[in-house]
Amino acid sequence: MILSSVAAIFACLSAADALTYKGVDWSSVIVEERAGVVYKGINGNAQPLEKILAENGVNTVRQRVWVTPSGGTYNLDYNIQLGKRAKAAGLGVYLDLHFSDTWADPAHQTLPSGWPSDIDSLAWRLYNYTLDVSNRFQDAGVQPTIISIGNEITPGLLWPTGKTNNFANIARLLHSASAGIKDSRLDPKPKIMVHLDNGWNWETQKWWYTSVLGQGTFLASDYDIMGVSFYPFYSASATLSALKASLTNMANTWGKEVHVVETDWPTSCPQPRYQFPSDARSIPYSAAGQATWIEKVAEVVASVKGGTGFNYWEPAWIHNANLGSSCADNCMFNPQGQALSSLAVFKEI
Repeated sequence: MILSSVAAIFACLSAADALTYKGVDWSSVIVEERAGVVYKGINGNAQPLEKILAENGVNTVRQRVWVTPSGGTYNLDYNIQLGKRAKAAGLGVYLDLHFSDTWADPAHQTLPSGWPSDIDSLAWRLYNYTLDVSNRFQDAGVQPTIISIGNEITPGLLWPTGKTNNFANIARLLHSASAGIKDSRLDPKPKIMVHLDNGWNWETQKWWYTSVLGQGTFLASDYDIMGVSFYPFYSASATLSALKASLTNMANTWGKEVHVVETDWPTSCPQPRYQFPSDARSIPYSAAGQATWIEKVAEVVASVKGGTGFNYWEPAWIHNANLGSSCADNCMFNPQGQALSSLAVFKEI
């Protein structure tokens, strides 16, 4: 009994060690620094956020890129500045291209200002945009390890042209976005990701990929990674077991790497809007609960063939601590900017 338990522990650790990308989204760090936040490690010592992340086992940072946002926050220059900091700290950079001037998500995929809407012109504009972004990063001396062509594009991208009532347009746009990256001067080339939401829902993933790949325009060679969002506080159906089944089916069907690229767990959630999934209800709303949730999700990813990446969404955005959810606080830093003990869990996954 003891030997079998030890063997199980080591098997679990071995699976977790298989994760290549252990990341967090740190897109808003400059916003917080401008607001006066000074980040501190778990021990209370002030350091740049990138050093705190690296010391606690994070090896990749995700950055959202908007095209021409008001005020410049999250634009290309903003992200090159962030990318240089990440590289200097030894962190990989994962670019999340939103293809919009603001948030792109299941409810919003707004065409950037000044971009054409006819498919021929839009596909050409998108190609040149991803080509330019890639070349600008190469010129800055920062080579991203991953570039996502769109953010949570389950309902399509670049509306109205790329809505899901026209998967032919979606396929063409994604092919153009991929081609711009492949034709760039980036060396080495990054892995290219497609990112959908509701990663626990296999039927959604199956419908979307079958529809877009069935057009014959967006090819298997155009992308390397299937990324998913997986949040516990939007649906009781979002169980860890459903996530494992969905990711397993995705990997077996299309043979790509699979990542959970967005997830959170609350340290405070007094009035959740939806019931939490059954296999997560025993996890406390606390720093310890965050660590448990991260371990469980990472274990699911690592157990799947091709499961190589995990990413926590915006753990240091303390002035937006609910992170868009009905839970009061999902951050891994307290309101004073000090890291919670849960951040050290990245050393374990």
